[in-house]
Amino acid sequence: MNNWQPEENDTTTLAPEPASRSQQVILFLVAGAVILLDQFSKRLIEQSLALYEVWAPIPAIEPFFRIMHATNTGAAFGLFQGGSLFFGVMALIVSAGIIYYNHTLPAGNNWLRIALGLTLGGALGNLIDRFRLGHVTDFLDFGPWPIFNVADMAVVGGAILLGWLTWRESRQMKQAAREDWGEQVEG
Repeated sequence: MNNWQPEENDTTTLAPEPASRSQQVILFLVAGAVILLDQFSKRLIEQSLALYEVWAPIPAIEPFFRIMHATNTGAAFGLFQGGSLFFGVMALIVSAGIIYYNHTLPAGNNWLRIALGLTLGGALGNLIDRFRLGHVTDFLDFGPWPIFNVADMAVVGGAILLGWLTWRESRQMKQAAREDWGEQVEG
């Protein structure tokens, strides 16, 4: 008969603490803020500039930055033109996955929730355009870069934050492994 009981400080058998509702809502607050800012900025551009019309808020830097009303049927930054339906379906699938993953994340993952909220908000912001217009409205033109919008920035920002979090966790795991190995060598 196995009478093994975990030690009081043994965390290997304990389930992680579930996230509170206030932690889970972070994803939706960030996504909502992105969607509102994205849709507001796109509507402002659509109402203020004709298609392909340019406005240089600072004429001296126009070669490097200007506002241009453009459309995009592809992915972020104008890649893969003509794939509006495909990218719309992908946005729905990714959004569902993010929402489910947010629900399963344990407590204490607020930066990850922010990264996912940026990605979710960006995906849904462009999805709204695809349903509303059949294309995405882009307007930020920084010289040699493809024209983009707030939703694109949010997706890229979310990906960068996710990459940084992954890198940081990897470093912490390596440090913990080195410390464990050092304790084993000394013991």
